[in-house]
Amino acid sequence: MSTLHFKYQAFDAAGNVQNGQLNAESEREAVRILQGKNLTPVKIQETRQSGERGQKKKISHNDLLDFTNGLTTLVEARVPIDKALRLLDGITESSAMRELVLNLLRDVKEGKSLAEAMEAHPKVFSKMYINIVRAGEEGGILHDLLPDLAEFLETSARTRQAVISAMIYPAVLLVTGVISVVLLLVFVVPQFAIMFEDAGTEIPGSAQFLLGLSNFIQSYGFVFVLLAVAAVFFWNWLDRNPQTKLQKDGFLLSLPIMGTLILYQDCAVFARTLGALLGAGIPLIRALRVAREVVNNTVLTSHLLQVEEDVRGGAGLGLSLEKTHQFPTLLHQLIAVGEESGRTSSILLKTAVTFDNYVRNQMSALVAALQPALIIFLAIAVGGITITMLSAVFSMNAVEF
Repeated sequence: MSTLHFKYQAFDAAGNVQNGQLNAESEREAVRILQGKNLTPVKIQETRQSGERGQKKKISHNDLLDFTNGLTTLVEARVPIDKALRLLDGITESSAMRELVLNLLRDVKEGKSLAEAMEAHPKVFSKMYINIVRAGEEGGILHDLLPDLAEFLETSARTRQAVISAMIYPAVLLVTGVISVVLLLVFVVPQFAIMFEDAGTEIPGSAQFLLGLSNFIQSYGFVFVLLAVAAVFFWNWLDRNPQTKLQKDGFLLSLPIMGTLILYQDCAVFARTLGALLGAGIPLIRALRVAREVVNNTVLTSHLLQVEEDVRGGAGLGLSLEKTHQFPTLLHQLIAVGEESGRTSSILLKTAVTFDNYVRNQMSALVAALQPALIIFLAIAVGGITITMLSAVFSMNAVEF
């Protein structure tokens, strides 16, 4: 059932005004329904049911991947696009994705191409996605391009999931360590202060430092929370201004290890997108423009803009990338080889796989080194606090003895 609902005002055969509501997949179909009832519409307005007002569910990457895989299967079976979308509406479990499919179906029935229908949903379909679909429709090879697009999305999802999975355990260790230390300083250490006061003995310097730190956290601990929130807000605020975002992205690229990972990750995205677009038969200049827009780092984007201008002027892509002195040597060397052999698209896709593997391997090595470091930090922090306070208690008992 369509999610589009219309209010209408129409004249009947006797010339009387009729007001009402109906469900239809498009405004054109709503007009046909009214005409079938011998009504002459004068006003039709799309509305939403009360239960749907204000709802704007986000479409996840998995929803998009399922949609692409389903569409690929149906298109390869030579099912017409409108029928394929109708079938996808029947098997899609996500309500947000079902609504999107119905919107696409409505636009296609009104005469738009699938790519044009997808352009109305830029938050769901990337420019690369739309350009590949458009190239497939224009060349009549959509059934050949959609499988590569589905594979592209699956590869991107695997890479992203690998990075997220690798960081979960270190993040849990870090949070656990910080919480453990704070709890000890806030709730356990103050109990020793009472003990020292009752005994009336001199407190050792190390224990005195911990007691002072405990008092400071109890009195001004909220300041750390405010500073953390302010730091996050400031970090996000930098993205609002192009100049500050450029400086922020430049700083990220200059970081010793993380900067290299960011560079290779963005190069993988660029290479895979450009390779997929060129493989779809899209001209190089147009493909470069789209591939540039999917790169997150604005420093790299500015260099790719210059690369696009150089290529438009007749320079080779590999040479243009080399002139920036910003991208990995492997990237522009392999592209130069691809340009000479006429296999730029396939080489770009293989280069993207190489960069993805590099990022995953480096992340695994980094996490492997980070885990024991965090465990040692946790042991030193918790053990140090415990040993310091117990030593002070033992020294107090020795003095009394």
